[in-house]
Amino acid sequence: MTIAGRGSVRAGSSTALPTNTEILVQLDRIRSSAEFDVPDRARKFLTYIVGEAIAGRADRIKAYSIATEVFGRDSSFDAQTDPVVRIEAGRIRRALERYYFVAGSNDPIVIKIPKGGYAPAFEKRDGALEPLTSGQPANVQSRSMSLEQTALWGSVATVGLLTCGLIANAFFGSAATIFESVSTSGGTRPNIPKLMVMPFEDLSQTPQSAMITRGLTDEVISNIAKFKEIVVVAGQAVPNPHRAEREHPAFALEGRVRLDGDKLRLGIRLVQRSDGSVVWANTYDEVLQPRKIIELQQNAAAAVASAIAQPYGIVFQANATHFTRSVPDDWQAYACTLAYYGYRGDLNPQAHASVQECLQHATTQFPDYATAWALLSLTYVDELRFRYRLNRSSPVSLAHAAEAAARAVELDPQNVRALQAEMLTLFFRGEVSAALAVGARAYAINPNDTEFSGEYGLRLALSGQWRSGCDLVSKTVASNPGPTGYFEAALALCCYIEHDYVAAERWARLADLHSNPVYHVILLAILGKLGKMDLARAERQWLETNVPGFLENARNEVALRIHRPEDQLHFIEGLRQAGIPVPGK
Repeated sequence: MTIAGRGSVRAGSSTALPTNTEILVQLDRIRSSAEFDVPDRARKFLTYIVGEAIAGRADRIKAYSIATEVFGRDSSFDAQTDPVVRIEAGRIRRALERYYFVAGSNDPIVIKIPKGGYAPAFEKRDGALEPLTSGQPANVQSRSMSLEQTALWGSVATVGLLTCGLIANAFFGSAATIFESVSTSGGTRPNIPKLMVMPFEDLSQTPQSAMITRGLTDEVISNIAKFKEIVVVAGQAVPNPHRAEREHPAFALEGRVRLDGDKLRLGIRLVQRSDGSVVWANTYDEVLQPRKIIELQQNAAAAVASAIAQPYGIVFQANATHFTRSVPDDWQAYACTLAYYGYRGDLNPQAHASVQECLQHATTQFPDYATAWALLSLTYVDELRFRYRLNRSSPVSLAHAAEAAARAVELDPQNVRALQAEMLTLFFRGEVSAALAVGARAYAINPNDTEFSGEYGLRLALSGQWRSGCDLVSKTVASNPGPTGYFEAALALCCYIEHDYVAAERWARLADLHSNPVYHVILLAILGKLGKMDLARAERQWLETNVPGFLENARNEVALRIHRPEDQLHFIEGLRQAGIPVPGK
């Protein structure tokens, strides 16, 4: 399946390709925008490939040329063992999606890096969602992305919009007052995004197209309903004068299906119901195959649902952007969940404390809000696994985490975030088999939830199932539209266990979680194995300054996280080689 992005130039379009001058003007516009939030080397990467393409050398744009000419790698560079170019390209793709979603939504020129290579594609927006015609080929390889990557519509930078400072100023400081005022209004459940899935339109009007269209509608509804951060409504809304405005769906999902021989095109639009504006649009092309229509429907529906409804997806981005300006009183509880995912970006202890406080107020005001209970449980787990409370007077305990997780699961046994909280509390209690059983159940419910699948993969890996677990984490890094630093740190540990310490350091540097103690411990062990003692001493000093006493209990800290004794010893070896006196064998 191939996907043409919103406003792209499709085969058969009468819109001319942009000129070199227009492309360079657009490149400058992107690079100068604060919404294109990437490191300097990523900007150099984009400049290099655009320059090569407009010079007629697109066929020469390879991982090797980028690594040597942009990143300064020597002639021994091997793309098979060094993923730096692939990782940086993924970062740029997400940043470009982010830029065009926010600042560049009306830009006349679109610059993309299609999956499968590093040569850029340039498009003029035509502003239309074209149906498939008999003269149009279904596969437009140079201007499309694979179905497996449709979760990449968002960007790491989106979370930056929901900064801790904004949240604190907006509502953390007066959370009790705000929630109290909401309670006096008689509200019993929080306001969360509502999405109406309209019956998809059959443009071909044949028995086969009618069957496929109905099936696609049903599959999309089913897949979106698995994400509990959003409420899905099927069919046309009927105004109810007895309902407040807050009950009305905020978004509508519209789809159009056209068959042309063995080709199928599904056009999708996400519309803001308040003003009819198109928030997001996309097209999915597929070649029909006998006996595979159900599989086709399932794959397309999963792609649509993941792009729209998962954490960091399109609805999340739209609301995160909106709430940076203001947070209405009746949206405070939902804003707390946005804040939680914002905190996940860098796992900062200051953000953690504010988010936890907000979620505590949310669960007090809305005791039946399962997702808030689940996220609150995860903040309690973080106190233990990231040692956020080492300098506080109250002790670290999993009791609060277990109670909140149990409440979330009781309220909604199909809530994947609730099961994620239960999985983690069991894991850190040492009940590893039970934790993995819960994880397997949640993964079966919604395998398209990348935020969960990455965490589940890490639990599998830490329990000793490194190959399967790390594969799942790797898929999450490739497809999660939000911040991936936590999972990149997990991949650093995966490489460490595989004795590939060079790759482990690369992943750790990409993770860039400078406020997180566990990140520094992983990097410390890696540097010990590599014999980089000056850098190791800097990591040790950070830990001794910011989390005093952590290294003195290193053996127990490692055992809390890594299940198998042989893996524990392997990790401790790195700490010892970094100069940490870990007692015992």
